[in-house]
Amino acid sequence: MSDLAPRTAGSGGERGIREPEQGRDRGPGFRPSPRERQEGRGERRSNRVVVLVCLTFFGTMLGMSYAAVPLYDLFCRVTGYGGTTQRVTQYSDVVLDREITVRFDANVAGGLPWAFKPVARDVTVKIGETTQASYEAKNVFSRPTSGRASFNVTPQLAGAYFMKVECFCFTDTELAPGETMDMPVVFYVDPAIVDVPELKNIHTITLSYTFFPLDKDGSQGQTAAGKTQTSTDTKLGG
Repeated sequence: MSDLAPRTAGSGGERGIREPEQGRDRGPGFRPSPRERQEGRGERRSNRVVVLVCLTFFGTMLGMSYAAVPLYDLFCRVTGYGGTTQRVTQYSDVVLDREITVRFDANVAGGLPWAFKPVARDVTVKIGETTQASYEAKNVFSRPTSGRASFNVTPQLAGAYFMKVECFCFTDTELAPGETMDMPVVFYVDPAIVDVPELKNIHTITLSYTFFPLDKDGSQGQTAAGKTQTSTDTKLGG
């Protein structure tokens, strides 16, 4: 009967079979099994996929953030949304026997040492009548400085019916020290404004410009003193 007893390591002259120990020491001479090597490669591939997905996501979000501003600006100029005026190349051929007052507002952002104001604070015109108004900008600094103007109209809904034929907005303008420049804007109010229920009784529109400084190392050195360089943005809504 004793011959049938199970033999263990060290019993008799035979050695028993020992199961691999979990968590055995992986010293300098350790070599992973094929299965472990396969699992390691799979884990590294999975980590690379996760990193690639994250980089793609953040790159896409960054690109969208840069594209959002010009796309929104283009949308506003096409639709008049947010008080953005429309840019046209011809005058109105219809003039209504109804007047409307256009007020002019001027602002300068911080960092641009300019005095900027409208020559006249307001003008009363007939709807559809083409009119020219002027702003005046002066560089009060001791060296040449450059700026670019943005604009909007209030009430905002009226922006789609405020048509500018000529304008200084979206141009890069450099002024020499002490130089003053006249900046005209030619416009008319679209007669279609009287067909809009929300605007048919409007009597006053405000056109507002704000000048912002330009980067000294970028656009500032590209224009001659007292000259203006038109941006491609003037094709729509400028």
